[in-house]
Amino acid sequence: MAHGSMTTGKQVSGWVTGLVLFAGLMMIIIGVYQTIVGIAALVDDQFYVVTAQYAYKVDVTAWGWIHLILGIVVALAGWAVIAGQTWGRVIGIIMATLSAIANFFFIPYYPFWSLLIIVLDVFVIWALCVYGSRSADRTYSMD
Repeated sequence: MAHGSMTTGKQVSGWVTGLVLFAGLMMIIIGVYQTIVGIAALVDDQFYVVTAQYAYKVDVTAWGWIHLILGIVVALAGWAVIAGQTWGRVIGIIMATLSAIANFFFIPYYPFWSLLIIVLDVFVIWALCVYGSRSADRTYSMD
């Protein structure tokens, strides 16, 4: 993540760098979790039981594919964030947003974990947005 300090002449705050590293690791964990959820839904349609009276009903197999694809892309974007790639941060923000939305609709199947993933996605979005702002940088002379 020292890429930003070399190109701009500014060194990124250690606090912000730590947040982005944590966000990247959370993205990998969220991605692996969603991949496992997706595989479980694809292997056994009856694994997740829908709570009664939920407004949004989607086939469990469809959720399996959605979570599998989201999981893989989120984990890869997390790896790119840790590697300091700008595209990883952009894709990370987009995928964390999509992950939060998908998990909102997945609440009737797995309520506790869906809410936990939504909270982690919101943190990831915040951390990746802070990393890109000028207020996150502290200037140091490179002498």
